[in-house]
Amino acid sequence: MPLSAPAPREHIHTRRIECTGYLRADGMWDIEGTLADTKTYAFENRERGAIVPGDPIHGMAIRITVDGGFVIRAVEAVSDKTPFAMCKEVGPNFERLVGLTIGPGFRGEVRRRVGGVEGCTHLVELLGPLATTAFQTIYPYRNKQASLDRPEGTASAKTRPMLLDTCHAFRSDGPKVKELWPDHWRGPAAGEN
Repeated sequence: MPLSAPAPREHIHTRRIECTGYLRADGMWDIEGTLADTKTYAFENRERGAIVPGDPIHGMAIRITVDGGFVIRAVEAVSDKTPFAMCKEVGPNFERLVGLTIGPGFRGEVRRRVGGVEGCTHLVELLGPLATTAFQTIYPYRNKQASLDRPEGTASAKTRPMLLDTCHAFRSDGPKVKELWPDHWRGPAAGEN
């Protein structure tokens, strides 16, 4: 379903974010993200000179390597295009994320470790989509592998699904949880209002 027709307007800025997940040969997972900010007009930058339309003012990438428990085991952050040369100095600070688990409280802990003057606003923002990409990469793949390993008709493990109560669709009292994970459904009992 597309957005409604917009008011008359002029295209000024584009931010492109792309995130990709990979299963490594050693069983770890690489989650990579890139961010590029471009303008539709030329402008001068004090350090870089003329920035032409389509040339990124921000061009950055991060790779996080996570284990099966969503613990970050390695981080690499690079900034190829920045408004100031000093922006590139913070890349190594992102190694402070090693040992952090992607899960509840992740974004707050990222801000604590590499937020403000210790990091880069754009790279910190990119870690949110990277975390989501890690979930989108690892869980469906594991589910696919588990379904191949289970005999037809047998139930999967009864462990609490990590997606439980993370959004409207996966709320513990909702119809999707009742359908997908009935042992974890917390809705009203039959006949209750």
